[in-house]
Amino acid sequence: MKVGDPLDPETRVGAIISADHLGKIESHITAAEQSGAKVRSGGGHLESSGFFMSPTIVENVTSSMEIASAEVFGPVVVALTFDDLEEAIGLANATDYGLSASVWSRDIDTAVGVGRGIRAGTVWVNTFMDGTPELPFGGYRQSGVGRELGRNAVKDYTEEKTFHVHTGPRTSWWLPRGA
Repeated sequence: MKVGDPLDPETRVGAIISADHLGKIESHITAAEQSGAKVRSGGGHLESSGFFMSPTIVENVTSSMEIASAEVFGPVVVALTFDDLEEAIGLANATDYGLSASVWSRDIDTAVGVGRGIRAGTVWVNTFMDGTPELPFGGYRQSGVGRELGRNAVKDYTEEKTFHVHTGPRTSWWLPRGA
């Protein structure tokens, strides 16, 4: 995955928002390693003029590790093992957060079934961070209230007004703003 300028169409991972946040991501990884997890790939910041981090895979993670349930907000994939789909769904839902999830499987029916069981605002199947402005975006639980984007988000930028005019038998109409 190319790390770099987000305006470059070949770039898949841009910069981290700040040095402070880059440090938080690295501290999640370090704490996981100290608890027995292993960094399979990546794991550190890249030397550059910005705050870039190598895409990272952390394995041997257990559900008791903070990295398994925290919103890391960095290019980090955390791998947990499970024995059956119910356990996998339980692991995915064992967090205070639920912004997004990604399910990977060769069996689309299995992937969709697991995705339906995961409590997250967006579930991608065999992909991640795809979408269009027409799709609502937002999380469950501590990952936010409401949705950005999508047709319902238009309501955030409009106002309704009720006119009640007494003119005889018919006494009220609803008029959209500007009418």
